This record gives sequence, structure tokens and C-alpha cells, in this order.
Amino acid sequence: MADFLLENIAGKEKPYVESLRKLLEQFQSPFAPDDSVGIKLHWGERDNRSYLPADYAKEIAVWLQAQGAKPFVFDTTVLYSGGRRTAEDSLKTAADHGYTADFLGCPIIVADGMDGRDIVSIPADYKHFKTVQVCSVFDKAKGFVIFSHFKGHMVSLFGGAIKNISMGFASRAQKQRMHSDYHPVLTQNKCTRCGICVDICPTKAASISEPDYPEYDLKKCIGCAQCIAMCPELALQIFWNSDMMVFQEKLVETAAAVWKKIQGKTIVINALLNITVECDCLGGNNPVISPDYGFIGGYQPVEVDAESLKMIGPDIIEKVHPGIPWQRQLSYAREIGFISPMNKGI
Repeated sequence: MADFLLENIAGKEKPYVESLRKLLEQFQSPFAPDDSVGIKLHWGERDNRSYLPADYAKEIAVWLQAQGAKPFVFDTTVLYSGGRRTAEDSLKTAADHGYTADFLGCPIIVADGMDGRDIVSIPADYKHFKTVQVCSVFDKAKGFVIFSHFKGHMVSLFGGAIKNISMGFASRAQKQRMHSDYHPVLTQNKCTRCGICVDICPTKAASISEPDYPEYDLKKCIGCAQCIAMCPELALQIFWNSDMMVFQEKLVETAAAVWKKIQGKTIVINALLNITVECDCLGGNNPVISPDYGFIGGYQPVEVDAESLKMIGPDIIEKVHPGIPWQRQLSYAREIGFISPMNKGI
């Protein structure tokens, strides 16, 4: 079992910048002076209120600059409609949430480019993907800090370092490949015909005509699940075209391929704060399901996620997202060599 860096926030007030500073001081930094270091994080979706404040990203940037490194903050565009579908909108959302170059003291970029085409294919050689398509950020950085907000997720159960690397580095095409095994199914007796699913569908796959119920064109559907997540009546559920574990495996394969490129020059930090039902991709009400714990750091993303789950207790998240075979992420990571076979996880 790897050693973990832990820093709790007992008795302290938000934001917990001092606790993050103490955690960073414990790392054996892999970065050298003049290294360009990318800080991978999620600055929250438009109207989202659960994202991590920019104070933490600034603290990481300050820590890197003290070593002579040259940090920058980045994320990628997404499949669904909202405030991050285009690079222009994403940077505006970031600024609205306090993520600006002036505040952070370093550049902030959308790593797949202003047109979404700054991408590269890298080898994977796994069961589902022989290659994966990701942002071409590797040429811009000598190292990385993977800074993740640990919280619930409707498809993977939890979102932490694995998901931040996998979905976070992925091109929009790769995101679609990972999501392509499921589509929404309507429970009519719950549906109020409010039309939200139609309004937010990025590909116009959803349609409605009064007095009928919504319909979904599965040829147009990209499986982004935004309609499922945003339905106020919980009238939409995921229908899996294949084994539910396939998504878990695809998520891990993409992260593992990226990790091959960045391991040894990357540190991983999970913030176990404001732990909500869903990820920061959603606007509106997103209930908190757990108390704040603090920060967990390390040098391997699967291990850091497993330790984060241990600390929170997976049963807390399983109560709001039942039936998700999340354990497959950890077992599959061992099978493909993403994590040591000796590490049994949780």
C-alpha cells in the first residue's frame, strides 16, 4: 500500500488554504526550476455552486512558483450544452467563478484549443481502446498537478483523480466514445412534460410536441446524460446497451493511457470538501452528502481515489447512486497494470 499525504481541516474555517499549503509542503516535488507545470482541475459549470473556489488553485500555483516552476491551469471542453461546451464559454465560466490569470498569478487555458482541435492520439492497447484521443497538452508541460474535487457521480459513482484525468484530458470525441454505451429511458408517469431535456440536449436528440411526452432520437444521442442528470422529476434513467461495467473500464483505460505519459512527473491531490451527490458539471441544487474531511495527496491516482473512498465510506455515495459497479474501476486498474496487483484497494 502506498503512503498517503493526509491533511484534515478539523477546527478550521473555509476556504482551507492553510491545510492545502501544509499538504503541499509534504510532497517530494518532481518538478525542476523552469518546468512548465499544468494544474488540471474543474472550475465548475455555469450556475454550479459546488465547485472548488479558485483560492486552492492559486495556492498550488504559488507553491510551484516558489520552486521556480511555471504553472498554468487548464481544463477541456465538454459534450453537453452549458457554460463549457466551447472554449470561449468555458473561459467565461472560469472567470465568473474566480479563475482568472490575474487572481491565480498564472495563465489559464482550454487545453483542447479554442476550436476543440488541439488534440492528439496516444497509444492505449487495451480491450476497448487501442488509442485514445486527448488534448495535446503534453508538449506544453513538463509535469502536472491533478487537483480533483472528490464527489458523487451518476455513472461512475464517484468523481476524483481517475475521472479528472480520463474525462478531463479527453477530446470531445473521446468523451463520446466513453459515453456511447447508454441512452435515456423515460418513465412517463413521472414526466411533467416540462421540456428541460429538450432545451439542454446539445444534439437536438430530444423533442416534444404537446400533448405528447418527450421522444429521444437515439441516432442523434451522444450519451452525455445531461438530460438524465437535469430532469427535475427523475423521470429519465440510464438504459445500458451493454454491461454497465464497460463504462467503468473505458474510463480507466483512458486515464491509464494518459498516466503512461505523465507518471513520474505528476502529483495527485483530492479535495474531500463539499462532497455532493453529483459532479460540478451540473447547475442548480446539488446536495452535500458528507462532511468535509480535508485533502489526500499522493503519486498515483487510483490509490488516491481508493483512499478517498475509504475515508468517506462508499456506502454514503451508494445510497444516492445505487447499483453502480464502481468496484470495477479498481479491479480493472489492477488488471491492466494501472495500479500494482498487490494493492487490493477497498
